[in-house]
Amino acid sequence: MTQIRTGGEAIVHSLLLHGVDTVFGIPGVQTYGLFDALYQARDRIRVIYPRHEQATAYMAFGYAKSTGRPGVFSVVPGPGVLNAGAAICSAYGASTPVLCVTGQVPSDFIGSGKGHLHELPDQLGTMRSIMKWAARIDHPAEAPAAVAEAFRQMSTGRPRPVGLEMPWDVFGATAPVTLLGPPQSYAQIEADPDRLAQAARLLKSARNPMIMVGGGAQHAAGEIQELAELLQAPVVPFRSGRGIVADDHYLGFTCASGLRRWPETDVLIGIGSRLELQWFRWPKTPKDLKIINIDIDPAQMPRIKPTVPIVGDARMAARGLIEAVMKEGGARSSRREEFAAAKAATRAEIQKVQPHIAYLAAMREVLPRDGFFVEEICQTGFSSYFGFPVYAPRTFVSCGHQGTLGFGYSTSLGVKAAHPEKAVLSISGDGGFMFGVQELATAVQHGIHVVSVVFNNGAFGNVMRDQEERFNGHVIGAALRNPDFVKLADSFGMAGYRVDTPAGLRQCLEKAFAADAPALIEVAVDRTREVSPWEFLMPPVKQNRP
Repeated sequence: MTQIRTGGEAIVHSLLLHGVDTVFGIPGVQTYGLFDALYQARDRIRVIYPRHEQATAYMAFGYAKSTGRPGVFSVVPGPGVLNAGAAICSAYGASTPVLCVTGQVPSDFIGSGKGHLHELPDQLGTMRSIMKWAARIDHPAEAPAAVAEAFRQMSTGRPRPVGLEMPWDVFGATAPVTLLGPPQSYAQIEADPDRLAQAARLLKSARNPMIMVGGGAQHAAGEIQELAELLQAPVVPFRSGRGIVADDHYLGFTCASGLRRWPETDVLIGIGSRLELQWFRWPKTPKDLKIINIDIDPAQMPRIKPTVPIVGDARMAARGLIEAVMKEGGARSSRREEFAAAKAATRAEIQKVQPHIAYLAAMREVLPRDGFFVEEICQTGFSSYFGFPVYAPRTFVSCGHQGTLGFGYSTSLGVKAAHPEKAVLSISGDGGFMFGVQELATAVQHGIHVVSVVFNNGAFGNVMRDQEERFNGHVIGAALRNPDFVKLADSFGMAGYRVDTPAGLRQCLEKAFAADAPALIEVAVDRTREVSPWEFLMPPVKQNRP
């Protein structure tokens, strides 16, 4: 039905038709028309307003990573978009569907170079350089089709951030608008049956196949476990693929336990993964290794150069591969004892990465099995890639290869906003946490009950270690002067705790989760006693052994 609507109303009603229930945003003069429309729809769509524009995008990122549905945020044009840029890059790198809705200078000033408020030389070009797709809406009647296309872009092919900009004057302009809802489903690329049959024939003769999974396989967990059990192949994630097969399943490996199987691997099946472990982190690729690569993005194939390239949706392709393997001979005998022994040996070996493994164990004991763990760029975060057991898809939230310092706490707020009934635990180092410390106010103001653990070693730990070990102790820019984190938490109106042992952390976590309120726990760490986790993340050649 056609109705007279403002540009802002046309966008908001289109978002509602596409199932959006939350927008993370900070209003500004260019987007007043959008936020007025959001106010009018406040009974159907909530607005969470952080204290920094980067946090709006990270919260949308956390919402999307933990649900698989698009996260939506809004910032002002120019500096607002640029402030959100780090989070947009994180979403791009982690293949996450995030929609940015921003403003633009008035229509008459676009491209004029007159210096209108927040003008960029080419904002749309800037957005397109770090997004999958971006467009301008020049008239209210264009909004429904533009929003629909944004959601199509996020829902087909490789999911990545997209953007819409609307000139300042168009947000408030009125015109007849016909809304356009989403289709019942989006068509996905289907895998070539001949390629699946070729892969099955290759696997028939494989003695030690391995499956490597990434974020693009999160929605295919059931099919991947079935395929792994059929082939008796360990399933190895690095970051974003964690939880696809639970760590307490004998086929659920980590990057550390997977390394033990690597020298014997003869066929590697990549599903929704860049295969970073294979081409970058693990040494000595096995001789005559064959690679089967399943990915929705055709551009990955010339990058990986697999033996059998399979372009298609991870779930549908994995199902097709299961059927093809069954035609070639069916299930193999269980290797449970062999794989369980390899995992047990790895668990024993990683115990030397202290105190991080002990703190991770304490957190795992308290966090419910279906709770969310949001990592961060810090020593405990790095250790969590192999030292924190994960039991369900999407419950380990990472920003992937961008490795964006400071993403963690803001992202965790988006995770909790999407899952208010689930426990959400955020970990950070003292350096990264201070990038988004102002969002403690957002947690309290909006009742977002994240429990945050800040590991305080008084340094950018990796930087300081490298400067000490590789640059003759020339430490510069790595030592940090921190606030009293407990008093800081109290000043924002949330509970604050300080501990220095895993047992103390466990007790405080139990108390914090029981209170069901925002909380901050500072863990004092002596950095001179920290054991580096990098032996298991970038192992030297000598580590590549059975």
